[in-house]
Amino acid sequence: MITDLRGRDLISDLDFSKEEVETVLDVAFDLKRKRALHEPHAYLRDKVLGMLFFFSSTRTRCSFEAGMAQLGGHAAFIESKSTQISHGDTETEIGEILGRYFDGIAIRHCDWGIGNRYLNLVAKASRVPVLNMQDDFYHPHQCLADLMTIWEKKGRDLRGKKIVVSWAYAASYSKPISVPQSLILQMPRFGLDVTLAHPPEFKLMPEIMDQAREQARKYNTGFEVVDSMEEGFKDADIVYAKSWGPLVTTENPEEIKKVTQKYESWITDEKKIALAKEDSIYMHPLPADRNIEVSDGVIDGPHSVVFDEAENRLHAQKAVMALTMA
Repeated sequence: MITDLRGRDLISDLDFSKEEVETVLDVAFDLKRKRALHEPHAYLRDKVLGMLFFFSSTRTRCSFEAGMAQLGGHAAFIESKSTQISHGDTETEIGEILGRYFDGIAIRHCDWGIGNRYLNLVAKASRVPVLNMQDDFYHPHQCLADLMTIWEKKGRDLRGKKIVVSWAYAASYSKPISVPQSLILQMPRFGLDVTLAHPPEFKLMPEIMDQAREQARKYNTGFEVVDSMEEGFKDADIVYAKSWGPLVTTENPEEIKKVTQKYESWITDEKKIALAKEDSIYMHPLPADRNIEVSDGVIDGPHSVVFDEAENRLHAQKAVMALTMA
């Protein structure tokens, strides 16, 4: 077990090795047990996490704040538009200054072409760990919680099991591509065969696809891309279907709307989930566009593990904070 993660950033899913991810999840399970038994675990007493948000949040903010409190520390909520950040504070200044105030900096910045670069520039200037609460390329803490949930439901030996990461229609807004990109990078390392399903216009970043294929080769797992939701769902052990924007194809709002409307039939409903294995699980990071992206019958049905998945955000993030900020 690799245990020395003090001072480490977590921005990309591949920033931590497979062995380091295993350490994180071992700690996460221990912290989950401690919380269930009401055992004190104030490993970050007197520590403060600065949480900088450029993008709205419910589960991410609540789970990081609650996690820091349960670890004996404090989380400071900072919103970019209500501070001088929106008036000219540079990435270097944020890294230098917040790195002197806080024991860790967590940032959520999903603006396409900006977010990941921002996090890396802050990290370069910071003397404390920088944690990615979601950017335009990656959502590593969500992916850790997803893997934790899969281990709970399917066991740790995942070789031969199939996860389908599928695009789904949503009318609300053009969502980041970070969740599917994190999933296809991380899941091959733990034995899962990955099927990526999406319409032609909803491709992921070519460099991320290359990295995902390399992970699949390295760990001798399957990786395929299909353009049919039904084909992707067939015989899947894990169904992870959510919407994302066609950002690799176009950034034009009218074009995005026009392209997205072509695929209203890409909804996870009872008919499609029946194509997966009988004991398959349905996952989604939430919030979902109900009866547009996924039917009530699926998200509230026996296959769904979305609430366990949401809870595990708390435990996985506490593990990362405890290991990097202690």
